[in-house]
Amino acid sequence: MSQARSALTPDALAMMEAIAQSGSFAAAARQLGKVPSALTYSVRQLEDALDVLLFDRRSRQATLTAAGQELLDEGRRLLEEIDAVANRVKRVATGWETQLTIAVDDVISRATLLELCESFYACSATLAKSGSRSAAATPAPAPMPPATRLQLRTEVLAGTWEALFTGQADLAIGVVANRELPPGVTMKDLGPMAMVFVVAPHHPLAAASEPLDDCELVRHRVIAVADSAQRLTPMTINILAGQDVLTVSDISAKIDALLRSLGCGFVPEPMARDHIAAGRLVVKKVQRDRLEGRLGYAWRTPVAGRRGSAKKPPLGLALRWWLEQLESETTRKALLERHGGRVGDRIR
Repeated sequence: MSQARSALTPDALAMMEAIAQSGSFAAAARQLGKVPSALTYSVRQLEDALDVLLFDRRSRQATLTAAGQELLDEGRRLLEEIDAVANRVKRVATGWETQLTIAVDDVISRATLLELCESFYACSATLAKSGSRSAAATPAPAPMPPATRLQLRTEVLAGTWEALFTGQADLAIGVVANRELPPGVTMKDLGPMAMVFVVAPHHPLAAASEPLDDCELVRHRVIAVADSAQRLTPMTINILAGQDVLTVSDISAKIDALLRSLGCGFVPEPMARDHIAAGRLVVKKVQRDRLEGRLGYAWRTPVAGRRGSAKKPPLGLALRWWLEQLESETTRKALLERHGGRVGDRIR
């Protein structure tokens, strides 16, 4: 360990802050319960270790040099981090995860998701009550705000499953319910997602006779969203053999491309609802079956019999909080359908 690193202790950083706040070595010494000569000696040791001057000796006041100010600023940040780590460790011991990663499919309402994040950060002792329904061996958590850091990641189609299967996510919202689940993964129903085939009013298909058959559709470019999966087999939906394809990164880009009449395609009805009502997009009936899939949400749980699994609670408190919110039919419906409206509108 370098001399500088060994000198930069929490006590040394706290000493710098005390001197800066009090404005003199004597006042800081009284605050820290030391004699002024001991404080002066500690400062000189710190300066020697860093090979810099931290205070301007020409002034009778404790005037920081540029280097001293930088150490003070960074030292305050480090002390805050140390306190934060201590608090997180204490809270994790009560059952809160250090981090919870949620993979969210592109069709899920971002406004609703962020409102859930707001509620999560605001919660305190809520989980203490729900924890009483768990095994008696699990201690009730202390009434303190969650220490868990949330990480949200947007995925598309099979990419949402892949994030969960590979351990990159703890919870996946909006998964397509068409896969066999591996051990350690549980899924519940989120609800149906209706899809509609749309084109811009000035697209050639807008005036075509209905229902549109595949022979008609194959002559027109389709707008597709790229599956974000890297390892699992990507999903391809409603693209005909030989059909020209424009691939975009997300549903919002797909809708923009449809509005510009760059192609045609299926989109989630809730995400296109406002454009359809305003006449910016036209719904066309197609000969093939109307596409309506069911989406779900899934999460990872410890597998019985794995080493160490019996020593841990089945679910962390943060994940349990999110699963409790998803039990609400209103919340599930909002996640699927609440794409329009204003930012200030809340989940009812």
